[in-house]
Formats: sequence, structure tokens, C-alpha cells
Amino acid sequence: DAAVVRCALESARAFFRGRHAAYLYRAGRNLEDGELSPACMADAFRCLGKAARAALCAIARHLRLRTDVFNQLLDDTPLPVNEVSSSELLVAYTHEQLQSGQTLMGCPSRSSMPQVDRGFVTLVASDYPGIEVCDPNGHWYLADGVSGPNNLLLLTGRALSHVTAGLCPISQYRVTNENRASLTFRLVPHANAILDCSPILAAGHCIRRVYQPIPASQFMDDSYAEEHAVSSHLEEPSESQGNFVSDPSLRSVLSDPLSGAFLEDAMVLQCGHSFGGVMLKKVIEMARCTICNGEVDPSSLFPNLVFCYEQL
Repeated sequence: DAAVVRCALESARAFFRGRHAAYLYRAGRNLEDGELSPACMADAFRCLGKAARAALCAIARHLRLRTDVFNQLLDDTPLPVNEVSSSELLVAYTHEQLQSGQTLMGCPSRSSMPQVDRGFVTLVASDYPGIEVCDPNGHWYLADGVSGPNNLLLLTGRALSHVTAGLCPISQYRVTNENRASLTFRLVPHANAILDCSPILAAGHCIRRVYQPIPASQFMDDSYAEEHAVSSHLEEPSESQGNFVSDPSLRSVLSDPLSGAFLEDAMVLQCGHSFGGVMLKKVIEMARCTICNGEVDPSSLFPNLVFCYEQL
């Protein structure tokens, strides 16, 4: 397996020949006319998919669940004929000349904001370290200091957090070194799956009402829309602003991140982020900040930290 991963990393550098680019591979998808693919993609997809499923089984065992409890939410193995996998493998090669703010098919650039994945688990293999992960205290640390074909970085996603009722927190990560080749395998639920917490409840864990059964397709769409809204809100300053970032004013904190209009029901959470309207409703339902993923006690929102725009 390590030899296959090493081959895939080397083929990424050779395939892109120094250009920063990415290729998204899904098992079962036929290549279009004239489309070329890096070598070893099918073998790398199979190896990393096996490792991702093994990791998911280990997580289930840690939560006192059957090791195969999440299998019904995944694609069949082997994949049926003429069916395209829900999971995906992103092979990318980037280098330091990547322009500020540029991203490659979900592979974040140095100037991008922290990211989370929507699937169950994500495995990352690279030839050089360069991914930082945020710990529960909000501190960033280099998570792949020992990189190579024999080492994989495991990140947990939104879908796993949902089906485990939050027992498995979502990993926030960012890329700090862009002179690297990488393989990113995302283990994703199939579109017809229903994400629910019944196994967690049966194991004796407590479940908050926010973790309701939801079709996987709807969950993935909602997560994408939420991430898009947050990324639009957290765009970095333009180049004309240089490296200077001023402290946010009260006016900006209590304004809608998309329209810029004042929010009559704006609230500031303990983490410092503010919400109003639909996004505030989402925060209350999830009991989490949708920007930093910090836990929120909905009952603590209402007695204080409420501002009407007339008071500005």
C-alpha cells in the first residue's frame, strides 16, 4: 500500500510537470474523450478507501458500537457496475507561486480560511508536511510533521460528527506549505443514506435534539451552502490593504455578512463571532458556532449580548 501511495505522489508531480493543478478521481466514472489521468489513481483510491473504512470501524469500536455500524451508509464494495462512487480522491500539486486566495478544487491555499470536510473521514498523504489542525483550545499545530507514503493524516468531517451526535468533533485544518504533492481521500456517505444517531442512542449516549435524521444528499447540500456563506463572510482583505487587518467595528460585527444590513437580532457569541436572522437560527439548532465550530449553549444567548440597531 505504501508503494502505491508513493507511486501516486510521484505521478502527481510528473503529471502536472511543475504546474499547480489538481485532478479529482471517482471510482466508476468513465474518462471523457481526450481526458488524461495521473497514474495509479484506481490503486490509490482502493488503498486509501480501505484505510478510511478501517479508521471508521476503529472509531465505531471506540464508541462501543459494532465495527460495521456505519457500513450501510457507504458505497457497496466492490462498487456495482455502472455506478460512480460517492467518495473521492483529490490528487494535487501546488507550489509557492500559487497566488494569494487561489484554491484548487477544494485544496486550500495559504491565505484561505480554515476548512472542514463534509464527509465521514478524510485521509491525506503528502510528500512534505504542511497541514495544521486546530485543537479544542483553538491552538493550531502541525499535524503531518512526519509525512510520506507510510503515514496518513486522519481528519474527521461533518457527517461523522452528525451520526455520532457530536462525540466525534469536526477537524478544522489549513494548509501552510504549498510546495507539495498530496493525495486527499474523502470517505463520503452515499446519496440515498439516512444520517441518524440511533446506534449512538442504543449504546447509551445522550443525543441533543439538533441531531435529527436527515438524508445524506440534503446534509451534504446544506453543509456546502453553509460553508459557502461562511467563506464569503471571512474573505481576507484585498491586496490594497496589504497585511494590515483592523479590529472589527461594532457596526460590522452586528451586520449581515452577505448583505451588510444591520441585524436587529444580532448576537455575539462567547467565541467573538456574531450572527442574526437565519444564521442565528442555525447556530441555535446546532448548538455550535458555524465559523469556528465552538460549542454554544443556546440558553445563554438570550439574557445578554443582544443589540438592536437603534442602539448603534
